[in-house]
Amino acid sequence: MLKARESVRTLKEYHPPLGNREGLRLDFNENTAGCSPRVLERLRQIDGEDLARYPVRDKGEQVAAKHFGVSPEELLLTNGTDEAIHLVCETYLDAGDEALIVVPTFAMFEIYAAATGAKVISIPAGENFEFPTDAVIAAITPRTRFIAVANPNNPTGTFVPVKDLVRIAEAAPDAAVLIDEAYFHFCGETAATKWRDVPNLFVSRTFSKVYGMAALRIGVLMGNIEQMKVLRRASSPYNLNSVALACLPEALAEEEYVSNYVLQALEGRTELEAELAAWNVRYWPSRANFVLLYLGENCKPFISQMRERGILVRDRSADYGCKDCVRITVGIREHNQRMLGALREIFSELG
Repeated sequence: MLKARESVRTLKEYHPPLGNREGLRLDFNENTAGCSPRVLERLRQIDGEDLARYPVRDKGEQVAAKHFGVSPEELLLTNGTDEAIHLVCETYLDAGDEALIVVPTFAMFEIYAAATGAKVISIPAGENFEFPTDAVIAAITPRTRFIAVANPNNPTGTFVPVKDLVRIAEAAPDAAVLIDEAYFHFCGETAATKWRDVPNLFVSRTFSKVYGMAALRIGVLMGNIEQMKVLRRASSPYNLNSVALACLPEALAEEEYVSNYVLQALEGRTELEAELAAWNVRYWPSRANFVLLYLGENCKPFISQMRERGILVRDRSADYGCKDCVRITVGIREHNQRMLGALREIFSELG
């Protein structure tokens, strides 16, 4: 009887609530306004001949490299951040190796690492979800081959100083240290180009959040030139489709659209945190485009009543240390105000 590898058969399953998502989607940290007008116009120009051709990634990588301030040899376009994580795990992990993650965090770190047969070691975050740099360094062994950090972190919104990330990479020279910067635009601090001094450090970015292009699946993996040469061997030359590649330069050229969206999201984050403080609701200060809050026994009623008002928020109770916690995305002003109005009504009703 045909059987999958044990490491795959025993994987944890990750089932994001993709079905029945009608309403204002403040549950997936997406751009609540959508992609830029330039991207939409480029989509309208795509014809049948464009779709008949195999995609060419090189030009897109040159444009992206210029935007990110790196050489094309230091950058690889990927099918979303998910593929970036997958490629790093498949390139550097063998069965029996060790991977370190700090929980709670993005679920795909554990899934892709465990699928290789590696042993995933979960290190609990500190008080108030503080990143335990010293505990991570203490957990490094000769078998450690992969360390993943989301920065800012999802679902907590916490941020790790770049100097601490460099310390970790220097303490584990035989491990690939991946820094997922999906929410970089909302904090403005990056570990990019640190791989020139610490060659085992990698940085990933996504176009699914601030650029509003989650459906096109565009990610970026950056790192040391010699390491990126190895990673390219494991990557398909056709991993991005032609539609995504055609829209990429337009998204990068629309800087005003991005900066305006970030400004509104940051305003919304400040307003949401102030509102929660006014209601004496516990929350964790965020450096991303969302806020995690604790609602206790009111968690599920709050989510249900928000849905009744046409607003979706995310129950994070299944994450380590997040029982009865809700994550709320912020976006453009109109959506932020609608969310705050509903929140006030519900908090008043729930007492």
